Amino acid sequence: MDSLDIAVVGSGIGGSLIASVNKHRDLLLFEQDRNVGGCASTFKRHGSYFNTGATTFVGYEEGHVTRGLFDRAGVEPDIKKSGIAMRVVQNGKELDRYQELDRFLEALELVHPHPGNRLFWSTLRAIDEEFWRIDAHYFAKHSVGNYFRTALFASRLFGIYGMKLFRSARSFIDEVLCDIDGEYRKFINAQLLITVQSHYEDISLLTLAIALCYPFHETYYANGGMGALIEEVLRGVEVHRGEQVLSIAREDDRYLLTTTHDRYESCNIILNSSIYQSSHLFVDRDIRRYYEGFELSDQSAFVIYMKLSVMPKLHHHYQIICDETIPNTISDSFFVSFSDIGDEKLSRGGLSVTISTHTKALYWRNLSKEEYEIRRSETEGYIVAKFLEYFSAIERSDIKDLFNATSVTFRRYLGRYNCGGKLVDIGNILQTPSNNTPFKGLYHVGDSVYAGQGWPGISIGVVQLDRLLGE
Repeated sequence: MDSLDIAVVGSGIGGSLIASVNKHRDLLLFEQDRNVGGCASTFKRHGSYFNTGATTFVGYEEGHVTRGLFDRAGVEPDIKKSGIAMRVVQNGKELDRYQELDRFLEALELVHPHPGNRLFWSTLRAIDEEFWRIDAHYFAKHSVGNYFRTALFASRLFGIYGMKLFRSARSFIDEVLCDIDGEYRKFINAQLLITVQSHYEDISLLTLAIALCYPFHETYYANGGMGALIEEVLRGVEVHRGEQVLSIAREDDRYLLTTTHDRYESCNIILNSSIYQSSHLFVDRDIRRYYEGFELSDQSAFVIYMKLSVMPKLHHHYQIICDETIPNTISDSFFVSFSDIGDEKLSRGGLSVTISTHTKALYWRNLSKEEYEIRRSETEGYIVAKFLEYFSAIERSDIKDLFNATSVTFRRYLGRYNCGGKLVDIGNILQTPSNNTPFKGLYHVGDSVYAGQGWPGISIGVVQLDRLLGE
């Protein structure tokens, strides 16, 4: 039986980053799929490559937490800076999310004119910049010392933001953007669904700032797909692909792992699986109860994959906002990602396209087989029609491959129904899962624990977990 210092279960963004900065230790990463990356993987079907879900790489800029992790791991990613973070299309009008504030405000005034625009967006950007300058995030539970250090971090946040820390997004919008029309509100909420899967009525001002300001950071395209980026992160890490962890038993101060191929023992376990679907891994009743105590975040995605036979020159990312809610979803918008024309892997023979929108995770699981096929066809048909309506240079006959994925698909291939976790906000911070657990040597990382989803949020969690491993 192999004896390890650290066993990482899952090769998503969090698992790959924590493994990369600890590759000098006796560490082994297990991935049940042949492709690494989880929701940020790239897969091959019918001879073409597609990004599974996540397609935007944000945070690789000087001084940012994600850049710091890459530098520590000695990884120089093969990436290309996007001209704009995304183009937003709404009621026939286009709004580009430029990184430069003044340029964005100039474009915004043409689509959503308002006398409060400069104050609103400049305030949000200032709040966001202050947040990313903080270099000592601390959030841990399950001991007096951890709670004390977490309280010190909270007091530091209060010292930086004062009462802004407790202000709601809604009150700020009502004050600064008073009487904005429904179209502007839809634009803001559609942007928020991408990053925090929520609407402004339900979040704090701090969360609003971080969520809306990510396009003001450098945004990159990963050559060869997001999976290629994860492969670079994992260079030098021992990875067992196609080896699923079946069970984990606690024995004194060690953990015994049984996989589809072998048995291992490890001092530390790091789970990069969803915290809502990890209880089944454990033999120990107390650990099972701990994971069963988390209520499922019923958020997931409906994703469409296309391979085009043409290669029109387009931006990397678009958001299309519709007039009504997309059938069988909880969103009135969808996000479109195109492979870069110069990407020799994804764009071989035509552009690769990933389109996603938000749905309820359990909705698809509870349908009968017949209903499931009808509903997924209905949702795909609606989105494809809207896609072709806007991208007039693309004909229906130019789509040479088309298929979709629901939460049921993600459960089959990625081991999870949901995508992302619950919103981390000042109102629910005490209920937010931390990177440590009540059990010595058992840790969690990824989008369903502190500090949330996306490369920046997950990176904060990785730094926090790395600190805990060193304590």
